[in-house]
Amino acid sequence: MFKNPSVTIDHMTVPIEGERNLLELVRKAKIDLPTFCYHSDISVYGACRMCMVDAEGSGIIPACSTPPVDGMVVSTNTKQIRSMRKMIVELMLANHDQNCTTCPKSGDCKLQRIARQLGVTNIRFQQQCKEFAKDLSSDAILRDPSKCVLCGDCVRVCNEIQSVGVLDFANRGADAQVVACFNKGLGEVECVNCGQCVKVCPVGALVPKYQINEVWEAIHDEKKHVVVQIAPAVRVALGEYFGYKPGVTTTGQIVTALKMMGFNEIYDTAFTADLTVIEEANEFLERVEKGERLPQFTSCCPAWVKFAEQYFPDMLPNLSSCRSPQQMFGSLSKSVLSRELGISREDLVVVSIMPCTAKKFEANREEFQVDGNKDVDFVLTTQELALMIKERGLSFDRLEPGSFDMPFGFKTGAGVIFGNSGGVSEAVLRYAANKLAKGNGIKTGFTQLREGGVQSFEVTIAGNKLRLAVVSGLGSARALIDKIRSGEETYDLVEVMACCGGCVNGGGQPVSEERAAVESRTKELYDNDKMLQFHSAEENPYIRELYDEDLAGHRAHELLHTTYQNRKRIQGEDIVLSKGGGDKKLSLTICFGTSCFLRGAQDLYQKLMDHVKEQGILEDTEFIASFCGERCEKGPVLTINGKTIEGCTLEKAVAEIERQNLS
Repeated sequence: MFKNPSVTIDHMTVPIEGERNLLELVRKAKIDLPTFCYHSDISVYGACRMCMVDAEGSGIIPACSTPPVDGMVVSTNTKQIRSMRKMIVELMLANHDQNCTTCPKSGDCKLQRIARQLGVTNIRFQQQCKEFAKDLSSDAILRDPSKCVLCGDCVRVCNEIQSVGVLDFANRGADAQVVACFNKGLGEVECVNCGQCVKVCPVGALVPKYQINEVWEAIHDEKKHVVVQIAPAVRVALGEYFGYKPGVTTTGQIVTALKMMGFNEIYDTAFTADLTVIEEANEFLERVEKGERLPQFTSCCPAWVKFAEQYFPDMLPNLSSCRSPQQMFGSLSKSVLSRELGISREDLVVVSIMPCTAKKFEANREEFQVDGNKDVDFVLTTQELALMIKERGLSFDRLEPGSFDMPFGFKTGAGVIFGNSGGVSEAVLRYAANKLAKGNGIKTGFTQLREGGVQSFEVTIAGNKLRLAVVSGLGSARALIDKIRSGEETYDLVEVMACCGGCVNGGGQPVSEERAAVESRTKELYDNDKMLQFHSAEENPYIRELYDEDLAGHRAHELLHTTYQNRKRIQGEDIVLSKGGGDKKLSLTICFGTSCFLRGAQDLYQKLMDHVKEQGILEDTEFIASFCGERCEKGPVLTINGKTIEGCTLEKAVAEIERQNLS
């Protein structure tokens, strides 16, 4: 008789049903096997050694990197293993900043939790923690190297999932560190502020850059009128900080909590998401009609926008000119609400509550300011809102539900589903279907948009055949754009979200080891959509009123649209790679921006280095690394004594060097 494969774990028979490693099988058996460096979506690193188990016939092995084999007998809690785990934690603590009470991660720190779980009450090793300066350069993320436990999670997620790779290991042994490129600050390198490093960091080495104190100051300032907007993804995640299961909607309690905290009005970002749908869909339909600048890329995700500015500046004309819902709300508030309230825009303080760290960066962009006054003054993550509720002393689970203020509190289901990957495209299709079919379009049902990864599909609306793609995760976006550039794929509309699964999995959301947590949040937003009376953005009566009264003529474009431009990846001075010391100096400046790098800048640099060595002029040659000459489509770019050569090859460079020597 056929026997299903299984593993015996702590005397329990656990069937193997597609689990990739022993760790997944152990957790399936409801055993909380501790680990610092394991995440199901990134590569197995096996550095922390916390998940060691005792397998009969094999001895002590790491569960994270060992595939399950039928008949294995595994023990997870022997005396030896327990002693090993306690020692690992003690060594970590001895090399860790132990100012836990003032750490932003306190109470939500994996090192704290595992130390409690293992009963670590005494550290037998001498404190060896090194003090490093905090990195405050980023608008979105605070990095504290003193708290880093060298698990490498941030390095891998930035490289493997996002294909940005701004963090890596430097030095060896006791001097090992995780640093940003060229040891610069996160705000000075090509970090896109997505916050996925924050999500995987088990300690307080990477956290959102809090603006809690600034928001309290504004609330307590009697001269200020403080309004707040809540993003869709927040309402299905905040409850996790207060004991709710992932995906439970707590909109009413959030509104009541914010009222009790002192905010003057509580609005819904889904309102301006409806507005974004209309503006973006009309822009899309116009492009389709003219056959120009296709595919149109969505522009709601600020991490994706910065990614495009840095790596694909030639594709920027294809980005929708629409501002994100957050920035549309800020622009409208500072224009419409300030006028209705009879106050200056400086006295109206707009606060956003977002699932995303990149929204902090977006709010600080110069494009979204008027005479130095920002459209959105402060951005709080879901995590920060939870902390503020606790600071206020509110019993969140006992609060009576409240309701949004009007008119910016009314929304349709189209605005709500913006929080999910595929939600923007579905909302745009609902509007486009209704408009093209003259009122008889499809309201809901584009379920093929709701899968993970990269989804490509075709849809026919009123005789118009459209090809669309939905992608989340910037690594996947990079691969897709390469195919579009090469002509391998052709699309009309492409939705890009930096975080896998969309905003529900943003860098400011609660961290859960349950793989189903993000799926639960996603499902709940679609369920919210089903419960609403209207499902297509143009059905929102307050949106129609807004167009009639405040967005007539060019006013809509002025308040709701923007432009983007090529962005330098590395801030600050160029870097000298080698400095010549002779009298007759040859200066070679080579761009190592990503676009030039992918076009062969590294290979060109190596060949030039070999050439000057062969010619015996190395001592007279200075090599300088630049990071963006804003000629990304013409790389690799080399400047020789002030003369720039685009599309440079070794032959072109050598010819110019010889010409200058002859002159």
